[in-house]
Amino acid sequence: MIVAPARAPRTRRAVAAEPAAVDWGEYAAAVYRWELITGHGAPYPTQSGRHGRPVLAPAFVEWLMGLPPGWATAGHLDLPRTAQLRALGNGVMPQQAAHALRLLLDDFAHLNNSACPAPVGAPALNRRSAHPGRTADSAPAHAPTPSPTSRGAASNRRARTGTRARR
Repeated sequence: MIVAPARAPRTRRAVAAEPAAVDWGEYAAAVYRWELITGHGAPYPTQSGRHGRPVLAPAFVEWLMGLPPGWATAGHLDLPRTAQLRALGNGVMPQQAAHALRLLLDDFAHLNNSACPAPVGAPALNRRSAHPGRTADSAPAHAPTPSPTSRGAASNRRARTGTRARR
């Protein structure tokens, strides 16, 4: 019987104490600009993985997102690399969230302070009902008054399924 010789275990390469400078190539201007904006230098983008091959460094992702150093990578959190990347991947960039809130608040302000005044002689618009001339308590003239024995659509759904609609 012929037995194949056992493979020698892989040896890990010695890791340099200080990583070499990164050549950002065509992204150098963007990286430099982001360093100025965040006030932090770009961390090394990769780290040595379990098998000695380079893998994405969570500190680099953290920096790309504009988060302060240690937000998800602090040692006291005791998170493995994959959990750090998962948390960062499910997170929101603070700058993006702030921009979205500004847009929503601008839209809200525009809706509350409509630039188009109502035409002269038009009935007033009740903001709660969104129907001209109707108060929040009044029903439209064409709607039938529900009888005490009739059920609404929500009641019928509850009777059929035994559940309530979520609010």
